[in-house]
Amino acid sequence: MNWGYKLMLVFCLFALLIGTLVYKSMNTKYELVTKDYYKDELKYQDRIDAEKASGKISDISVIQENDSIKVIFPKELASSITNGDIWFYCKTDEVKDRHINFKNIADNSFAVATATLRKANYQAKISYKTNNNSYYSEKEIIVH
Repeated sequence: MNWGYKLMLVFCLFALLIGTLVYKSMNTKYELVTKDYYKDELKYQDRIDAEKASGKISDISVIQENDSIKVIFPKELASSITNGDIWFYCKTDEVKDRHINFKNIADNSFAVATATLRKANYQAKISYKTNNNSYYSEKEIIVH
């Protein structure tokens, strides 16, 4: 085999490699954190303010028990939480994400059954409101 055939073989292999990479990149699924990314970006300052407000009180605890995940809110806000939202965000698969709304927390805690969640690593994004303030916190949790 002379150098002309070898050069042609190298070019063909290179073209095959590039074609394979283009095919794989076209069939890769890319998931955004949210569908309304730009609309959510406009509300980001509200989240920053809620995180600052959360820094002024004691921290939220997220504890996994046998069959539930218990979210314990700060004692300073004992019965003043009017409503909120917990987003169990799975970074690797949006199908596993779960949004849970709650209202009027009486005993300073809220429990979520682990049966409603799939086994995965989650980032619990917790936002809640009192009569006049908004709060936001994030905690990592592994559901077994």
